[in-house]
Amino acid sequence: MYLSTKDQDKLLLTTTGFLAQRRLARGVRLNLSEATALIACVLQELIRDGQSSVAQLMQVGKEILGFRHVQPSVPGCFPDGTFLVTVHSPICSPSGRDPHLSLALYGSCITPAPDLFFDHVQPSLEHDLPGAIVVQSPTDSPTSQHISLNVGRARIRIKVTNTGDRPIQVGSHYHFSLTNPALRFDRKIALGHRLDIAAGTSVRFEPGDQRMVTMVEIAGSGQVSGGNGLEGHILQKDDSLAVEALIDSLVAKGFEHEPAIHVESPLKEFEMSREAYANMFGPTTGDKVRLADTSLWVEVEYDHTCYGEELKFGGGKVVREGMADLGIKDGRISGIGKAGNPDIQAGVSDQMVVGVNTEVIAGEGMIVTAGGIDAHVHFICPQLCPEALSNGITTLIGGGTGPVAGTNATTCTPSRTLIRNMLLSTDDVPMNILLTGKGNDSKPEGLVDQVYSGVGGLKLHEDWGSTPGAIDSCLSVCEQYDIQCNIHTDTLNESGFVEDTIKAFKDRVIHTYHTEGAGGGHAPDIIVVCGKDNVLPSSTNPTRPFTNNTLDEHLDMLIVCHHLDKSIPEDIAFAESRIRGETVAAEDVLHDLGALSIISSDSQAMGRIGEVISRTWRTASKMKVFKGFLTEDEKLRGIDNDRVKRYIAKYTINPAIVHGISQEVGDISVGKLADLCIWKPENFGVRPEQIIKGGFVVWSQMGDANASIPTVSAHLRKTHVGLPSE
Repeated sequence: MYLSTKDQDKLLLTTTGFLAQRRLARGVRLNLSEATALIACVLQELIRDGQSSVAQLMQVGKEILGFRHVQPSVPGCFPDGTFLVTVHSPICSPSGRDPHLSLALYGSCITPAPDLFFDHVQPSLEHDLPGAIVVQSPTDSPTSQHISLNVGRARIRIKVTNTGDRPIQVGSHYHFSLTNPALRFDRKIALGHRLDIAAGTSVRFEPGDQRMVTMVEIAGSGQVSGGNGLEGHILQKDDSLAVEALIDSLVAKGFEHEPAIHVESPLKEFEMSREAYANMFGPTTGDKVRLADTSLWVEVEYDHTCYGEELKFGGGKVVREGMADLGIKDGRISGIGKAGNPDIQAGVSDQMVVGVNTEVIAGEGMIVTAGGIDAHVHFICPQLCPEALSNGITTLIGGGTGPVAGTNATTCTPSRTLIRNMLLSTDDVPMNILLTGKGNDSKPEGLVDQVYSGVGGLKLHEDWGSTPGAIDSCLSVCEQYDIQCNIHTDTLNESGFVEDTIKAFKDRVIHTYHTEGAGGGHAPDIIVVCGKDNVLPSSTNPTRPFTNNTLDEHLDMLIVCHHLDKSIPEDIAFAESRIRGETVAAEDVLHDLGALSIISSDSQAMGRIGEVISRTWRTASKMKVFKGFLTEDEKLRGIDNDRVKRYIAKYTINPAIVHGISQEVGDISVGKLADLCIWKPENFGVRPEQIIKGGFVVWSQMGDANASIPTVSAHLRKTHVGLPSE
């Protein structure tokens, strides 16, 4: 059996589709991935039969499933070759074509139970869907129903005729005077003007068309470049002599030019409804966005754009030669604000000019966040890195040397040789890696040796003995070399109680891991360290948030991770002393208050590296449901901006500050590394669309590589060109 990569992608799609068919056959409503796979799988089987055309299958694709078959969030080769089958609005009827599911189960050889019945369901209201956008209403602001574009700019209205024999379509930001020679109008009057329409839209002139067109004066410095006739020169629109020379030159070259007898000067500004604006460019100031399917809503606080000057990439859009321009240089964030061409656009920010050396990543309607930081990583296997990266983590902090007992239990990379080997082994990983050495030594010499070998922190762990002497020695070295000390305290209370460990800190700053205690630490009261000013407390994600099933998984998890023996009663007592429902429940509340600062993974050692971000937002959503809004003002406005900022800090800027790397990563600021995550609102916190590391796309949702467009199913998260190669 010889399978190409595209064959493998289609097999995965088929496997998922068959799984979805089995679930549907037993009465389970499908989620987005299942519904997509089922529709694509059925279409593949119909394509293989060779009896249907592309157009027929486009219609069939809309009739396979209905609203009642899917959850509220769900929106091959022909005989003569490979073709694209697109299905618009695939879930658009209550039951699909066949209420008995014969089409949905086509090719599966599955017969649904005769008494299977899906209740009739109405399509969800738009504001109930994951990632919903609700624009500002008239009750929020009396001027909110429409957005005026190009405010305060002079306008003209002139006659334009297409004298050619083919249609001409002109984009919003094309210098109108320099358009197709077959357009007849007053090119002198139009110089320095563009169409007064929404950015990225266009006006089409059919052959022989004659119409009145409104134009708006270009903004910025007023320099005209690109288009026809300038041959690389730049023209200042107010330079009358140069303007006359240009028009004469255009006429001599055969450009149609007809001086206008009458030029209108309309005063009314072009307007768009807020709904249309949000659909085209994404939400703007005052609009609200639901974060995935959580209870959290954020309001856009400020929009850097100038309405009418938005950047849109594509055919006839704004980002083209001579017109528009963007904020990452040399792997770092160079500007935040309004990108564009300062020659013709208003409000363009410093360091945000796009030119021939600029690439475009379209972000309209998306949410961009800083790359996540996982501050508690056991480097057990290299597969942790792509798993973390594909879920939005771009910085890993921790230790280990691979799948050995010490690393399974502790985040320590000891000795010069092992530190060197770990640093070398991560060179080709497109992530920031900070290694922590072993801090359990009551004498400083070995600790200092690790610092000089390249670790960025030291880790105290009870499995190596977190005694007061080791704590004091480790903190002293960390203070001397300005690196962070992390601690997993003494669950056994062998050397003393939590009070004795706090005394050993001597008011020096320390980062306490899994501070609730299920992951380890003084039983049963390690959580009291949250009240100490010098303690920077964090959580690991298996206890995030506290749910019905949280405690049940922890006992066996702990026994495996810490090399315990079920046949030894003391080992079982040790494990059970760490699993306490009361403190896990309290952990939720302390996070919501801000008393706990960080959420990390504890990867493969009682934690899941791919769920740092998703479990953070599950915790935030749970606390919104239990406690309501954080402030009265946000309650009145129906938003959760303060809570969202509090929780996103737990895996971005807070761990960056704690580990002394906030000058490089942790938020989206000028000068910091361009480590970014791009999310669709409906998938926020769960499934990023793209991961950017140092300005390069290193991970992305991507369709079939053999397809004619990049969005053909199956969509898989794949590594991309930004990844280094041998």
